[in-house]
Amino acid sequence: MSTPMRPTRSTRPQDVERAWFLIDAKGKVLGRLASQVAVILRGKHKPTYTPHVDCGDFVVVVNAAEVELTGRKRENKVYHRYTGYPGGVRSVTAGRLLETRPERVIESAVRGMLPKGPLGRRMLRKLKVYARAEHPHAAQKPERLEIRT
Repeated sequence: MSTPMRPTRSTRPQDVERAWFLIDAKGKVLGRLASQVAVILRGKHKPTYTPHVDCGDFVVVVNAAEVELTGRKRENKVYHRYTGYPGGVRSVTAGRLLETRPERVIESAVRGMLPKGPLGRRMLRKLKVYARAEHPHAAQKPERLEIRT
């Protein structure tokens, strides 16, 4: 006689417990950093991961201005945005964007690795990126997380 099968557990949104993680981007390669941040935002590091539920944790990334780009991406990689007006496409190189708005470089890399649609946008709201080492989330007591490179 066989044992009865148990149904697969599916995490409900109200059962998700969220933690806060602090990641220092200083000297880290952008793509490797972004892929590991995306895993945490999705919740794939948890045994309770459910694909259709936002079960990820909050991530605070500091020192975004000191993230590394390999090869010649600093000169050759181009970011585009649209102003909303006819002919309003604005382009900027990765090097220039790192000087002016370094948070956008990490946010853009992580956004591309998350699901498209409402679920991915909800996950992206849990990402907090800061150009320098200071951040306003000390009250949440984020756990320092070392990213392997």
